[in-house]
Amino acid sequence: MNSLFAILGSAFVFLAALVHLMIFFMESVLFHTPRVQQIFGVRAQDAEIIKPWAYNQGFYNVFLALGAGTGLVLMGTVSMWPAGIALALFAALSMLLAAVVLITSQPKQMARPAIIQGAPPLLGIIFLVLALNVG
Repeated sequence: MNSLFAILGSAFVFLAALVHLMIFFMESVLFHTPRVQQIFGVRAQDAEIIKPWAYNQGFYNVFLALGAGTGLVLMGTVSMWPAGIALALFAALSMLLAAVVLITSQPKQMARPAIIQGAPPLLGIIFLVLALNVG
């Protein structure tokens, strides 16, 4: 295993988890604020209707972040390393695929959020796969 690639991959998976925690807080905790509603392009009159959806969506994001974080913790233990990398890769791939779904829903409007959501897990996956395959 290549340690440098493993460290880089872990750092990007960690960053991806932080991004998804931030999204969780915005969707599930701070959605009632005008600033967050503006970020998501929600009109004030629609916010109450959308709030339950956003709350639920936020928890999907926190679960992905927890999966990535748990994978990283397990990667730090010798006996659980294989399970950890599998979990970290699964969570990162789920995050990346969610970004793909986001950008395909409205390419012009969602390109920036999809890049913010998808670039860290993509880089994490690339480096973790390289760590496994480059001596």
